[in-house]
Amino acid sequence: MNEELSLKLQAYADGELTERETREIAGLLAKDTDARALVAELKNTRGALAGFEAEIKLPESREFYWSKIEREIRRLEKPEVSHPETSRFAAWRRFLVPAGALAVLGLLGFLMFPRPHGPSVIASAESEFTLADSGAFTYRDYANGTTLVWLSYPAENEFTDTDSEDTLD
Repeated sequence: MNEELSLKLQAYADGELTERETREIAGLLAKDTDARALVAELKNTRGALAGFEAEIKLPESREFYWSKIEREIRRLEKPEVSHPETSRFAAWRRFLVPAGALAVLGLLGFLMFPRPHGPSVIASAESEFTLADSGAFTYRDYANGTTLVWLSYPAENEFTDTDSEDTLD
């Protein structure tokens, strides 16, 4: 049995069909046992449900009762209007509270973490030439805490010409 026929049989059981449609369904019911069983089941179900419907008496008319419900729904759907002074203050507060917290964290980070000492804050290793003595080269590695001094004097000078017992030949 298809859905369209089932709906027609339900309309027949509820008495919602025209006279012509009622005659057609009555002819179908005389031939089809499944259709008769469905109509009987629909009538039994409607009868069982009708006994459980309680009669509710309202103190006011039906239209007034539903209009009260509609007014309450509309009242709850309306957005609340805020005062412009309050919203400006709230906007500034939403900006200033995180900005203040960020400034405090930055200040704490600046004060808490050690800074490298020396003229170069960015570089962890530094090289420099001493201007007074162009034969000396100094290398400082702040990360490892080491300093290397390289002296590059020529081998021929007044100290190397003397034959001294404390020099190696």
